[in-house]
Amino acid sequence: MDLSGKHVVVTGGANGIGRAMCRHFVAQGARRVVVADLDEAGAREVAAEIGGLGLGVDVADEGQVRDLVSRAQTTGGPIDLFCSNAGIATAGGVEVVNEEWQRIWQINVMAHIYAARAVLPSMLERGRGYLLSTASAAGLLSQIGSAPYSVTKHAAIGLAEALAIAHGDQGIRVSVLCPQAVRTAMTAGLEGGGVAGVDGMLEPEVVAEVVVQGLADERFLILPHPTVADYMRRKVDDYDRWLSGMRKLQQRYRIG
Repeated sequence: MDLSGKHVVVTGGANGIGRAMCRHFVAQGARRVVVADLDEAGAREVAAEIGGLGLGVDVADEGQVRDLVSRAQTTGGPIDLFCSNAGIATAGGVEVVNEEWQRIWQINVMAHIYAARAVLPSMLERGRGYLLSTASAAGLLSQIGSAPYSVTKHAAIGLAEALAIAHGDQGIRVSVLCPQAVRTAMTAGLEGGGVAGVDGMLEPEVVAEVVVQGLADERFLILPHPTVADYMRRKVDDYDRWLSGMRKLQQRYRIG
């Protein structure tokens, strides 16, 4: 995808990776960027900086996601790229209370579904469009210390795969962003990014640059930490050995 002249929507755009993507998309010539976030003031601030539109949106509410898409299309025309970027983390295992499991499921998985439902019809009608979802390397590997995060990020990647298979021959391009540790509010207070920072912590701006290149190449998997691909190969080559290695990593960080 050439971002020049494109109409883009970014959820979770007030901070971190989302904010960096908004800035980089405009720098690449995007015609208009809609910045959506639960933090409406933050979304408006970023939008004012880049000359876009800032909206307060709770992506866990399907009605609000539909309204976001409708308003973006009404005021700015067809959406070329929808970045479903908002996400949260919850520590713990199966003992995490149902309410927290449901909350992270709504934001890390259902929000992607809501976005696709809302924006796909117009994209399919035009025969072109791009969906980018932010997942995590945890969705390809795992996240030690957070079963809810691992489970929901695996599901987010599964959804992206399903969309790519179902609509790849209909002009729809799909990418999924899977970084390890990034210096955002989610990793604040974790020295070196915690266990996810084993290969170093990236700045959001670096991740955004990788995203721009990944979109240009129309790659399904966008991996800001390239070593994740090696870990994936080791995982599928010998799953039991990989699990043993993850348990050792868990002991190293004294988690669980």
